[in-house]
Parts: sequence; C-alpha cells; structure tokens
Amino acid sequence: MTNYSKQLQHHEPSSGHEHIKIGLAGNPNVGKTTLFNHLTGLHQHVGNWPGKTVEKAEGHLKHGKYTIDIVDLPGNYALSAHSIEEIVSRDFIVDESSDVIVNVLDANNLERNLYLTTQMMELGANLVIAINMNKFAKKRGYRIDMEKLSILLGIPVVEIEARDDVGREELLKAVENAKKNPIDGSKKLVYGTEIQDHLLKLQNIVEEDESLLDTPPSWTAIKLLENDEVVKEKVEKSIIKDKVLKEVEKLNKHFHDVFNESSEEVIANNRYAFIDGLLNEVVTRPEVEAPTITEKIDKIVINRILGLPIFLIIMWLIFQVTFAIGTPLQEPFEYIFSIGGDLVPKILGENIYSSFIVDGLINGVGGVLVFIPLIFLMFLMISVLEDSGYLARAAFVMDRVMHKFVGLHGKSFIPMILGFGCGVPGVMATRTMEHERDRILTMLLIPFMSCTARLPIYTLFVGAFFTAYQGEVIFSLYFLGVIVAIIVATILKRVLFKGITTPFVMELPTYKLPSLKGVLIHTWEKTYGFIRKAGTIILATSIIIWLLSSFPAGVEYGSHESVIGQIGNVATPIFAPLGFGYWQPTVALIFGIVAKEVIVSTFSSLFGVVEDGSGIGLALQGIFTPLTAFAFLVFVLLYVPCFSFLATVKKESNSWKWPLILLSVTIITAYTTSFIVYHLGLLIGFH
Repeated sequence: MTNYSKQLQHHEPSSGHEHIKIGLAGNPNVGKTTLFNHLTGLHQHVGNWPGKTVEKAEGHLKHGKYTIDIVDLPGNYALSAHSIEEIVSRDFIVDESSDVIVNVLDANNLERNLYLTTQMMELGANLVIAINMNKFAKKRGYRIDMEKLSILLGIPVVEIEARDDVGREELLKAVENAKKNPIDGSKKLVYGTEIQDHLLKLQNIVEEDESLLDTPPSWTAIKLLENDEVVKEKVEKSIIKDKVLKEVEKLNKHFHDVFNESSEEVIANNRYAFIDGLLNEVVTRPEVEAPTITEKIDKIVINRILGLPIFLIIMWLIFQVTFAIGTPLQEPFEYIFSIGGDLVPKILGENIYSSFIVDGLINGVGGVLVFIPLIFLMFLMISVLEDSGYLARAAFVMDRVMHKFVGLHGKSFIPMILGFGCGVPGVMATRTMEHERDRILTMLLIPFMSCTARLPIYTLFVGAFFTAYQGEVIFSLYFLGVIVAIIVATILKRVLFKGITTPFVMELPTYKLPSLKGVLIHTWEKTYGFIRKAGTIILATSIIIWLLSSFPAGVEYGSHESVIGQIGNVATPIFAPLGFGYWQPTVALIFGIVAKEVIVSTFSSLFGVVEDGSGIGLALQGIFTPLTAFAFLVFVLLYVPCFSFLATVKKESNSWKWPLILLSVTIITAYTTSFIVYHLGLLIGFH
C-alpha cells in the first residue's frame, strides 16, 4: 500500500472519535474569513504557523456529537511555491492531522476560484465545496446547478451564504460525511489526451520510488512540469532522480515544440479548459448582462478624476466621526483613572510605593488606555471599509499615483494600506511580491503610513492645541505620510532600486454589506491587541521610565536632575532646531522607539497626570506652541515605528542591513521634514 493510500485511510474515523479538523481554503475576498467568524464566533484565536510568520487563525464549534476544529488557511490563488502562504496551505492539505478541506468559492467568480480548486484536487485533498454569495449571482441572472457540479467533480457541493445561516447545516453535514468517506478528487480531472498521456508516463516513473508517494504521483508530475522548487528539491533526494528529471526535460521540449508554450503555460491552459467545459455544463448565464451594482459604483469611486478625491473625503470623514463620537466616550476612562490617582496616596500616603502606582502604573498605562474609544472607532470604520470591498478600491486608486511617480504597482500599496493599521502585518504582506527589490522598497515605505499606535499621540496634541480642527489636523498627518512615502520612494528608486517594474493585476472584489458580527470580531481583535500591548510593552516601559524619573534618591520626580532628565538634557540640543528643544519631548521620542504609545505614557508619567482634558494638555502648552506641536507630530509620524517593526523587517529580509537602513532613512526623513515644517511655519508667521 502506498503512503498516499495510507493518508486517505487516516481520515476514516475510529469508534468513539468525535473530533474533525478542517481547513478553510479559497481565494481572497470569497467570504472565507466571514464563514470562519460565523461558524466559530468568539471561540477562536490567532497565532503563527510553526516556524513561519504567516498568521494562523483557529477556532472551533460543537455540532451534534462532533467538535469541529477549523483553521482559516491563507487566501491564495494557487498552490505553487511562489509565496510562504501558498506553501503553508498546501502543506496543511497533505498534513495527516487534517480531515477535510472546505473550499469556499464566490458564485460570481467561479472561473477564477475553480483554478485553485483544480490544484487542490490534483493534490488529492478530501474536499467539500461551499459556494458563497449566491444571492448576488442570482440577481445578475446566474443559475448554478449545484447537484450537477457535484456529480461532475465527484465532490460534495453546498450552497451557502457566509454571512448568515443559509446552508450552514448542509455544510456541516457534508463535512461529517466527507470525514467518514474521504474522496480523492484527482481522479475526476481531465486535461485532454495530449497532456494526459504524457503526464501518465512521468507519473509512472515517479511511482517507482515510494518516498515520492506521500502525495498523489499525478500531482508530483504536474508540479515538476511547473518547475516547482519544493517538489524539485524532494526529487533531487530520490534514487531515481536522473530518470525523473530526464523525462521532465523531454516533456518540456515536447510541449514547447507542439504548443510553442512552456509546460507551465500548457498546464494552466488545460486547467482553464477543464473549468470552461465544467461551467458550460452547470452555469446558465443571462444573454445580455446588465451592469452590476459593483460596476455602477466603480464607475464613480475608481474614476480617474473622482477616485482620489473620494478616497481623501472618506478618510477625512473617518477622522471627523472618530473624534465627534469618541472624545465624549473617553470621559468615563479619564474619570476612573483620575479617581485611582487620587485614592492611592490617601490610602498609602505620599511615599515611593504610591508614586510607583500613580506615576508609574496609573499615569503610564492609564494615559494610553483612555484612548480605547478612539482606537475602537477607528478600527471599526476601517473594518467596515475592508469588509465592504472599498479598501481594495483605495489601493487601486493609489496604485495609479504610485505607478506614475515611483514605478511600484498595486501589490506594493496593499501592504502599505495594512500599515495604516499596524506596520508589522504590512511587512509580512510583502511576501506575496515576486521580486525581492520590490519587497524591500515596500518595507522601507510602510513606516510612513501612520499606524494606529500613533493615534493616541495625535489625539493628545490636537486636544491641547487644535481643538477646533482635530479631524483636519490628523487627516493632514495621514496625508503627509503618503506624500512623504512617494517622495522617499522616488529617491530610493534612483539610488538603491533602479529599474523596478512589477506588472500586477489587482483584484477588485464585489461590494457587499459587511457582516455586523464579522466587523465586530475584527474590531475587537485589533482593539484587544492594543490593550494587550498596554499591559505588556507599555507597562514594562512605564516602570523603566518611573525608575529613571525617581532616581537618584532625593530628586524631584521627573525633574531635569533625575536620570531621565539627564538623558534628555544630553540629547535635547539635537532637537532644538525643530522647535521642541526641551528634555521631556526628547525623552518621549527616545522611548517611543519601543512603541509609539509609550510617548503618551512618558508624558503622563513625567507630568504626573492622566489625560483628563486639561492635565497633560496644560503641561504640554508650557513647552510647546501650536507650530512646534505640529512639528513634533510630524517627527512622530515619520521616524521608525517601533522595535517590533525593525525585528520583523530583519526577519523578512534575513539581514540586519535593511533594518539599519530603514532606521537611518526614517530618522533623516523625520528630522528633515520636521525642520522644514517648523521653519516654513516661522516664515509664514506662525509660532
């Protein structure tokens, strides 16, 4: 019995076995994550794949006698070895601990989605197909014969709506049946006589070495013809490697002679030919298709003239709404921390212990946590834009600007868009880019996208200096970050990254009404990440700041005579040309390299107050003017995000060279821009 046959037998349940492990697979934007959230609710967690920095979402649910463990696999268009995400997905599919793969398809884009399906079938995956977004397809006049599609593929096909309970029971029952009766989907694939016969010859050779049979030999044969590096490495260790590679070389030449195309192109064309024939059998299309709602909206929002202004207006509205609703919601948090700050000295007395609790913990961590309402609202609105399909349009609109001025394409701007949330996943998202130089240049630009960690700092300063124009000032910072990124990219391209061109077709998913549950889950995950950071990194840094502010013994807490004051006094002359030549801002910027939120907790600790609408604001007004405050915010916007960001760049680039270059580029850019803003403001007459 072959290893692959044993793998299929693994899926057969033993008596009393009540666990099923499934993977959700599919293209991006098919509703895969929405289905994951709907099935698992809050019974989920996010981590990393073992040995990889790819995000791994896992959850579970109870259904009848079964506990179903679900893994949301990375969204992919293929199962090649071009990216870590693709390798992670295909490794999971052949992992003996998984039972069923649920392949989620968009009923409106079956041709594109089924390309991944055919590759999972080639891999011998035990599949269940869940076709989503059928309501939209039916509105367009599409009719899909689910039963016939299931028969032709030899795979269970279920009609679902990921946002609600439509098809939920049918899908879970299909998963349970698939566990009991696994199916090898590779047997149903037909790629035409010419390619099938030659594949069979190569397949027969592969079968001569049992070490190559942990996956279907037909899949190994196909991947060899596609020049898959991972499969080639495996074959290189085989005792029949010479025989296999000789046949591969022979077939490559044959396909080129016959079709005037590479083997990879021939296989891709045959997959699409199979898909076209399949869809002709099972899909009824309207004779004349009326423009969809998505197409009508896109005529406006990605219009060459209107697209960019609409994007800017939407971002401006987000900031206006955030502050209009979020600022009043801060008051309960401010009240709780101010009460705590008053009570502790009354209970413990004025001593080092009460100073530690009030100045170190309450003022340090509390000074950041009061911004939870604003952070929550910002994440909420970004999640709505993302889940509705508009965020992809924003990337598409900015793609034109980036392409024109920098030579980078939309695939670069997607990680940059993610950088508005957090730079770390933005850096990880560069893995999908094929060219190393494109990846590195994009990593160097992500720091200029204003992450949400900077938002508490902006809020603190606009509340003290720009009360009447809070939304406008913060919007100007986000906009400035994008402009600076374009300028820096133009310079770097001419100095370090000459001749970069990366053609890329950007996918624009159909618009859909975001699921309330999905949006809330996304928002909570990100907000919880902010709270967790306050309880770890910011807490630890606040304690260090308290220690440095309290010693040497006998000095006034947080004075220029303390250790932290002496550190600030040494570095302060560097920042004097920028307008904020005081030791407190200097110290805040130094500690801000750990995490941007630490800047707020540093001010809170040094001034001995939690932001209460007047405390820190009044203290800041003693050392800043509106002009120097804005220059300070510009520096905060543009210098290195945090230690975690640098560590991620090091890990992704596998070198300390690029983190050090990034550190230098961001600090020089921040200093130069802040200098220009300050002195230009003085010339205009601001102070």
